[in-house]
Amino acid sequence: MHHNQNISFLSNKSLFLKDLCGTLFFMEIAIFAQHATKIYGKVKAVDDLSFTVQRGEMVGLLGPNGAGKTTVIHMLLGLLAPTSGNIRVLGLSPLKDRPLLAQKINFSSAYVQLPSNLKIIENMKIFAGLYGISRPLEKIKFLLNLFNMDHLAKRLTGALSAGEKTRLNLCKALLNDPEVLLLDEPTASLDPEMALNVRNVLQKIQKERHLSVIYTSHNMVEVQEMCDRVLFLNHGREVLQGKPHEILKELQYKTLDEVFIAVARRKEGAT
Repeated sequence: MHHNQNISFLSNKSLFLKDLCGTLFFMEIAIFAQHATKIYGKVKAVDDLSFTVQRGEMVGLLGPNGAGKTTVIHMLLGLLAPTSGNIRVLGLSPLKDRPLLAQKINFSSAYVQLPSNLKIIENMKIFAGLYGISRPLEKIKFLLNLFNMDHLAKRLTGALSAGEKTRLNLCKALLNDPEVLLLDEPTASLDPEMALNVRNVLQKIQKERHLSVIYTSHNMVEVQEMCDRVLFLNHGREVLQGKPHEILKELQYKTLDEVFIAVARRKEGAT
């Protein structure tokens, strides 16, 4: 009996240590993907992808159109199930824990349209209600002002310019004070001055709130300025990842644009 009790104790201790290690791991890691694969028919949109994003880190998710970036984002949001592999966001499963995770994550894309027949303020109130925001009007006013949108609050969303819609999506994405923010082309359609303002706002918020961010863009100058690390994809696979300045030094290139082109060509078999 005593021997069995020892076995039980050791087993429980092992489980406790395993849970503790898992908890400590996800205190440091915001996003964890291990051998993530997504297959549509015969096409591998994402192919055996493994990466992490640390708490408070901004990582550029880069690659040509069709590289798999959007599929990765949709899996992180729980909109798509991986065919195989493991994905965790803040230690949670994007699929199984989606209602809980929805309070901790948000997404902004220049290509997602909010209901066009509603005024800006109406759209923001609806999302504030979905997120359970306390004192929503105060929060909405703050965010609209932050992105120079306060004077447009009563304008129909459908009447906005492309750049204004981009900024409105950013306002929506910050409503619930997310811990993880997924940004898809956050400065698309913005003029240079407004793009600079938006980048400054995002950097300030990210540092103040210790946000974990995935940042997609085709503007490599912007990526190099914003991101701690970059992950290049092509045909769903990781081609290269690291800190921008270290990649440039290792490959002896001057810009990330050169790296982007070289990585894409190498993947296609060019010398």
